[in-house]
Amino acid sequence: MADSLELQRLLQRAHDLIDRLEHLVPAAAPVPDFQASIAFRWRRRNGAGLLQPVRQVASIALSDLQEVEGQKERLVRNTEQFVLGRPANNVLLTGARGTGKSSLIKACLQAYAAQGLRLIEVDKADLTDLPDIADLVAGRPERFIIFCDDLSFDEGEPGYKALKSVLDGTISAAADNLLVYATSNRRHLLPEYKKDNLSYTHTEDGEVHPGEVIEEKISLSERFGLWLSFYPFSQGEYLAIVAQWLRHFACDEAAIAAARQPALVWALERGSRSGRVAWQFARDWAGRDHAGDAAVDASSDAPAPDGLDRV
Repeated sequence: MADSLELQRLLQRAHDLIDRLEHLVPAAAPVPDFQASIAFRWRRRNGAGLLQPVRQVASIALSDLQEVEGQKERLVRNTEQFVLGRPANNVLLTGARGTGKSSLIKACLQAYAAQGLRLIEVDKADLTDLPDIADLVAGRPERFIIFCDDLSFDEGEPGYKALKSVLDGTISAAADNLLVYATSNRRHLLPEYKKDNLSYTHTEDGEVHPGEVIEEKISLSERFGLWLSFYPFSQGEYLAIVAQWLRHFACDEAAIAAARQPALVWALERGSRSGRVAWQFARDWAGRDHAGDAAVDASSDAPAPDGLDRV
């Protein structure tokens, strides 16, 4: 009897220990339903990562994006190579805010989704999970883009080295159905300080010795094979984007002509002539009731009021 009671106590302790271990050890990631969407988000729940389907994917067409033709052409070419199974590069899109970096990636997804392109959005905090994501999609027939938006790092962040490993490969070869597309306002993704240049020297014979700190800071961005730079828009480019979005919202040409000066004032108030500001103005203007507006001659060449034409 005593031996039986002791055995039951040992079994109960074993069950209690197993329960505790199950809470400490993350559960295996569930198998994603790759037919549920063309875009996914990597999320962590109870210590485990999973691919969460995006139910309503932003429907941006390549033709909607204006005044970035050079960047668009290069990104489309790289994406098409990737979808067709040809060699293609990881891409870093950098530059002015609101100029269409993220929208261009989303538009490429829409353009090539029917050919098997898929997108996985990963937050900077979850970049350490990139090897797990690569394992999940390995061997799949689809072509996957890891999308990291507004990417930048502070010193010592763990995601920095994880991203470097995925871009450059580790002891295992990089999956041929996976690329990284990242956007950032920083060209080198890390903050740069004046003190970093103290170890940068020039010798008398002209040889240059870059400091190790500088080399480390640029080593991540160099691992992206394709760099696309975006610049602030001129007034004419900004107005062309406004007109494009107003046509997207089915405004007629008279309403578009009437919107010129309000669009310039809108940009002045926001302190920026970006594609995002143009989109926000177009939504506001297209949603108004213009029944009481004065008629505007779209063909008029009369100059704008002093000051507004130089926003």
